Amino acid sequence: MALKNSYLAGLMERVEKRNPAEPEFHQAVHEVLESLEPVVEKYPEFIDSGVIEMLVEPERIIKFRVPWVDDNGKVQVNRGFRVQFNSAIGPYKGGLRFHPSVYEGIIKFLGFEQIFKNSLTGLPIGGGKGGSDFDPKGKSDAEVMRFCQSFMTELSKHIGANTDVPAGDIGVGAREIGYMFGQYKRLRNEYTGVLTGKGLTYGGSLVRTEATGYGLCYFTDEMLKAAGKSLKGATVAISGSGNAAIFATEKATQLGAKVVTLSDSNGYIYDENGIDLDTVKKIKLEERKRISEYVKYHPNAVYQDGCSGVWTVKCDIALPCATQNEINEASAKALVANGCYAVAEGANMPSTPEAIAVFQAGGVLFGPAKAANAGGVATSALEMRQNSMRYSWTFEEVDAKLKQIMADIYKNASEAAKEFGMEGNLVAGANIAGFMKVARSMQAYGVV
Repeated sequence: MALKNSYLAGLMERVEKRNPAEPEFHQAVHEVLESLEPVVEKYPEFIDSGVIEMLVEPERIIKFRVPWVDDNGKVQVNRGFRVQFNSAIGPYKGGLRFHPSVYEGIIKFLGFEQIFKNSLTGLPIGGGKGGSDFDPKGKSDAEVMRFCQSFMTELSKHIGANTDVPAGDIGVGAREIGYMFGQYKRLRNEYTGVLTGKGLTYGGSLVRTEATGYGLCYFTDEMLKAAGKSLKGATVAISGSGNAAIFATEKATQLGAKVVTLSDSNGYIYDENGIDLDTVKKIKLEERKRISEYVKYHPNAVYQDGCSGVWTVKCDIALPCATQNEINEASAKALVANGCYAVAEGANMPSTPEAIAVFQAGGVLFGPAKAANAGGVATSALEMRQNSMRYSWTFEEVDAKLKQIMADIYKNASEAAKEFGMEGNLVAGANIAGFMKVARSMQAYGVV
């Protein structure tokens, strides 16, 4: 949809011209600028002060080569990235993604989204993101270690507990975080909370592994309650089979729902009796195998090639937890036609703009990623706090804090949408609520 405000339309044109061939970044910026149209009408000082102009430009982009030696003694070279997008409200915070699809545009899109997501948590963290086109799949532990050590050798020059605190993302789990933290500690000769998602024996936080999936369900529960509905008794379709998907399945089941699907990049499983989470954890977390293995343990379940087919399964609630733009217009129409009444995003920007339009036109409750999947980074910030205090909270304490943060995110996004005449539009509400805190802080700093 074309932007109506002439200033924002012109800014969008400049973003596209200065950042060619980066469609994910363009998509993320356009969505935010569209939400801000009523904000700049009410507060023209945001235009006059140049805040929005500065907001769409990263404060810093670091791009570097990552040479490493494979098990055959051959030198391999990957690219590493860190986009430090905005530090107006705190040190840069955002995950590292190791996946062949990673390039500068993906990292900029993720870092830009992170600004607003982090602001929504109410915690003092700015927006950043990083990663590499390295693929950990099929690599030995020794190869992953050598890559992570090389990656951190360069990245360590640009991060720190009060500067930039990375975490994990796709392809970066406890193993990778451990190797990188060990290398950082070795290079800097200091023990500090510079990475989150660490193991519990060396500064990690309880609930961090579960946080994105649990937080997604807490947000979804708040969104449903406001509409007089509940997860209890609902049939839920979930995509993905990483931490977010696994622990969304766990929490949704605890809250009384029946989860019937999970997927990976090859295909999806459908179990009409409800997903057996113990089997999934064994396959994905212990054995690191494909989700198709599930049917060997549960022959009554069905495996289908092609991951997009997961959205053709009849469900009440959809929780996309795989990757960006996995739900297109056709998938959204299939969900609506099958009676889906709520969608909340566990991955980063998993719904295309056309899909979101279908959901909104169909009266589907829609929780955007920057609000619904903020539980991971919120708990990362709680890990930072514990590291600073040299203290650890119990599982119950962290979980309670996470639940309250997600409830506050829903409340703030809902109220912001209502204030600017878009009641019920949580996409706009989340963008506005996240923007206002960052923008006010930037104004206080002047031109920086």
